[in-house]
Amino acid sequence: MIDDYLFYLTFIPHIASATKYSGLQEDTNDNEDTLFASVYYDCGHYKQSEQLYIKTLKRRKKVLGKKHPSSLASMSNLASTYSEQGKWQEAEKLELQTLDLSREVLGEEHPDTLISMSNLALSYWKQGKWREAEKLQLQVLDLKRKLLGEEHPSTLTSINNLAATYSSQGKWQETEKLELQNLALCRKVLGEEHPDTLVSMSNLAQTYSHQGKQKEAEKLGLQVLDLKRKLLGEEHPSTLTSMSNLALIYRDQERWEEAEKLMVQTLDMMAQMLGINHLDTLSIENILSEIYEHNGKLEAATALQEHLEMTQGPMNMPE
Repeated sequence: MIDDYLFYLTFIPHIASATKYSGLQEDTNDNEDTLFASVYYDCGHYKQSEQLYIKTLKRRKKVLGKKHPSSLASMSNLASTYSEQGKWQEAEKLELQTLDLSREVLGEEHPDTLISMSNLALSYWKQGKWREAEKLQLQVLDLKRKLLGEEHPSTLTSINNLAATYSSQGKWQETEKLELQNLALCRKVLGEEHPDTLVSMSNLAQTYSHQGKQKEAEKLGLQVLDLKRKLLGEEHPSTLTSMSNLALIYRDQERWEEAEKLMVQTLDMMAQMLGINHLDTLSIENILSEIYEHNGKLEAATALQEHLEMTQGPMNMPE
């Protein structure tokens, strides 16, 4: 993935020149614009991608009609660029249109319709519209189980998405039930060391922790951390996240010395890898200062708080 990203980046100056030369006129090549837009998107240049997808959608609606599958694809692509820029209302509006047309033209069970449903559910989720997201995700999950089977990777993704929506609503029992199913299936289908399996393990550990099941949370948190150290290395951001999560479990068990030791390790590596003023580093500093204070290390706690105030101003950062 990183190699692809770096490879695509080399095209950006050429694409910029090509689009500037064309003057964004109506007679430019449709497939070329779509390809350029997708490269911009993959490189994180969402504004440029948005501009080309708008142009492509306008042309396809004019030439092919708004119900043509190619027009629907352009609508979906444009909505994705809105999502990546945090333009959730624009994304939702376009995704609603895309979904209605996909159901009419392609049918409820078409793969593109399922993608449209999933995308709209994500827009709802990002806006805190949990009930709307949950309703749509349940429909998607039922359809994927019917069409693809329980063990298909896409079905597993939908299970995980629905569990996240339950979690956001504080429905911990429903969340735990789904995450247990998802983890068992991920282990069976993908294997213990697959990234999606590790995500499932991490999510379940957090759900245990939220319910006060600290022993179960600790056991799973340790497994995740060991696997990430083995597969990703000690200093990978995902490994550091797992270290901080485990430290929080120790804190919640009032194992303050162990929490401090692990959080200090996390902070040292995070500062080295991300920088001392990175938001994630500052968040860890804030938590560690509280642990220091509880352990009676007031000088150390004060030093961290002074750095936080100097960087961000007086604050109480979320965990």
